[in-house]
Amino acid sequence: MTAGIVGLGLIGGSLAKAYKRTDGIRVLASNRSRSVLDFAFLAEAVDAELTMDNIAECDILLLCTYPAAAVEYLKSAAPYIAKSTVVIDCLGTKREVCAAGFALARQYGFTFAGGHPMAGTHNSGFKYSREDMFDGAPMVIVPPEFDDMELLGRIKELLSPLGFGSISVTTAERHDELIAFTSQMPHIISNAYVKSPRASAHKGFSAGSYRDLTRVAWLNPGMWTELFLENRDNLINELDFLIDELGRYRAALIDGDSPELERLLDEGRIRKKEIDGR
Repeated sequence: MTAGIVGLGLIGGSLAKAYKRTDGIRVLASNRSRSVLDFAFLAEAVDAELTMDNIAECDILLLCTYPAAAVEYLKSAAPYIAKSTVVIDCLGTKREVCAAGFALARQYGFTFAGGHPMAGTHNSGFKYSREDMFDGAPMVIVPPEFDDMELLGRIKELLSPLGFGSISVTTAERHDELIAFTSQMPHIISNAYVKSPRASAHKGFSAGSYRDLTRVAWLNPGMWTELFLENRDNLINELDFLIDELGRYRAALIDGDSPELERLLDEGRIRKKEIDGR
């Protein structure tokens, strides 16, 4: 099996290392910065550089760059991709990349599916990549056809060396709607929260709550800007809902309304129990 990886950041580097755990898998990779690719060679995460001359050798091609760069790469590489290759993006939003990927796949005859490995850290870059990054983690797939069980089986087989704990199938629209809540909102909340003038004095007065809430404030601004803007309709809806809810807590505090504040807090506690259990 030959796996091609475009982009050797945290996700791409972890994919390369995960595939290299299995004997007999060859990893080809490309990266915007040559120094990172050279480092990946030294780390024995990559066997050879991915080029237009050998891209047709890939059984699976994984796109792990910024959204706009992934689409541009796929446009330039599409004529060289073999019809037997399965191309999967690993981006944080799905509608734009899937629209482009499905169209190019129809035009050139290869197979494209959207993908989103639900794993990572607040750090970015190849140096933070790990071979066990995806062990037990969920993987979301956006296939071109929902009833193509043969394709889904093939995708599962191609991804199996990566160690995912589950694979979910959805649409690009549903993915982006949910990811606005589960991933993008926490990053915005964390990033805004840490701007408080009290943040610089937190040492000695903070514990788990502070660490949990601020962990993803340390993000990659360029990448998240692209993702937020691509999904701004869903993200604005989530922001509007949160701002409205925060207004209710604020009003209860201003009014000194103990019963209302307790009701709001209990409402959130019950909702958390309903969603996730204890």
